[in-house]
Amino acid sequence: MKFDIKKFILINIGVLIMALGVYIFLIPANLAVGGVTGFAMVINKVFPILPIGIVMTVANVLLFILGFIFIGKEFGGYTIYSSFLLSGVIYILEIIIPIKDPIIDDLLINLVYGIIIQGMGMGIIFYQNSSTGGTDVIAKIINKFFHLDIGKALLLADFFITVFAGFIFGPKLGLYALLGVVANAYVIDNVIAGFNTKMNITINSNKTEEINQYIIHEIDRGTTLYSADGGYSKINKTIINTVVNRKQYIQIKNHVKEIDPDAFITVGFVHEVLGEGFNINS
Repeated sequence: MKFDIKKFILINIGVLIMALGVYIFLIPANLAVGGVTGFAMVINKVFPILPIGIVMTVANVLLFILGFIFIGKEFGGYTIYSSFLLSGVIYILEIIIPIKDPIIDDLLINLVYGIIIQGMGMGIIFYQNSSTGGTDVIAKIINKFFHLDIGKALLLADFFITVFAGFIFGPKLGLYALLGVVANAYVIDNVIAGFNTKMNITINSNKTEEINQYIIHEIDRGTTLYSADGGYSKINKTIINTVVNRKQYIQIKNHVKEIDPDAFITVGFVHEVLGEGFNINS
């Protein structure tokens, strides 16, 4: 498995963000919003002697094999790392910053902030073809074989844990947790969609050939050229169309404005691109 430093850094950032959301907002409020984290919270409530971080570690080991078998070695390897890192960070936080009660005595505020922060972290991790183990692995398997958005797949995987949490922590907390699972699915899918968003650019310029060569050779993206007649001028022009990411769009825009300030550019957001030159991380 080839080591990818950028991927490694992003996974670490995602895990840290997720751990902060879970530990600061969800755990103190007993909001078991699914996953091994929610499962560990339930177990910790029944058996207080068992630390949440340790329970998460043990539970995750039982699901690693599934990740290796059904998703692949790369996913399995990064998932092992992510899950142990998350468990370790939470365990360290339990020792150095013990939080027994919610920092804000409002379930809804804890739920909203916890889910937003946790969902952002999970979205980053999922986008890097990794997970934090547990039900995340089940969600990834559902996503792979049934082509269901990862957030919705996680919702299916976590539903029964939230029901169990309702029996342990009471129906009020259980319903809040269920709401959290639904919101978490929405946040994750939107974070991933944000990473996948591309820009569909149409350029009308007098420097068509120069711009076209710049996009092909400097940006390393393909283009499509259209022949069009101006509705008012009746002049025939060649229109450039291409699909790029946000960074590449800024480069193209700056270049076009530099060589042809009168160029006409239209931009649309594209949430999925399939084909040559594009993959999950392009």
